[in-house]
Amino acid sequence: MFASKLLDGKKVSDQMLLDISEEVVKLRKEGMKIPHLAAILVGSDGASETYVAHKVKACEKIGFTSSLFRYDTTLTEEDLLAKIDEINEDPDIDGLIVQLPLPKHLSVEKVVERIAPEKDVDGFNPINIGRMNKNLPAYIAATPHGVLMLLEKYKIETFGKHCVMVGRSHIVGSPMSILMARDAEPGNCTVTLCHKYTKNLEFYTRQADILIVAVGIPGLIKADMIKEGAVIVDIGITRIKDESKKSGFALKGDVDFEQVAPKCSYITPVPGGVGAMTIASLMQNTLFSAKGEIYKK
Repeated sequence: MFASKLLDGKKVSDQMLLDISEEVVKLRKEGMKIPHLAAILVGSDGASETYVAHKVKACEKIGFTSSLFRYDTTLTEEDLLAKIDEINEDPDIDGLIVQLPLPKHLSVEKVVERIAPEKDVDGFNPINIGRMNKNLPAYIAATPHGVLMLLEKYKIETFGKHCVMVGRSHIVGSPMSILMARDAEPGNCTVTLCHKYTKNLEFYTRQADILIVAVGIPGLIKADMIKEGAVIVDIGITRIKDESKKSGFALKGDVDFEQVAPKCSYITPVPGGVGAMTIASLMQNTLFSAKGEIYKK
């Protein structure tokens, strides 16, 4: 049995945000541009409201300028795309995120393709995804990028390891699998990509040196599904009812933490793991954009 160590995303994120805030102080003293992040929120989905609030709070904490554009669910696709065009043309705004999910009548594909690649700090635009695939400078989707930074910070060896990714979403699972296979550090893994139609999932998860899970099924991964000493990264986060909590709900990951933790070498907690790193990555991308470090200004 292993005495597992936490991959403490909150601790790493706090340090990253502190470093970024010190950079902002220097920019301000030198009369340089202060990073400006804009967010568009359509509707009043509870989880989306929470995520956007965290992003706005992070901006305030580190000295960024932030703008939040709220719309109700009657917003037309034409008007949403027009607002994105307006922000694309605004030289004061460095980064733009459109909070997902969107109401069903709005095309996610059209929205992410409309965001200018140089302001796409969420890394969803096909141009950024393509550049990432070719290992060229690009904005990498905030959650996968956050995982990479967490692995790097804890000096997790990835070279030649077998990474199993469970989940193939366009914003997490798919880019994560590509990043872990790239000729980079962290990276250079042999990667197996699983999803909801994978038969005998445990056959693959038991082979993983590094197991990354992002499917939104609380407690999916049990102790008998991993091998001794594996590194476990739990990206899943789901609200479940819990009357013992003041809020009336608890946040659960895709990994049964209590069962799995004693068997693995490292594991992310939920909350306090990857979620915090996602915010830090988004802030870092916005800083890069303001300084013109990805797409040269």
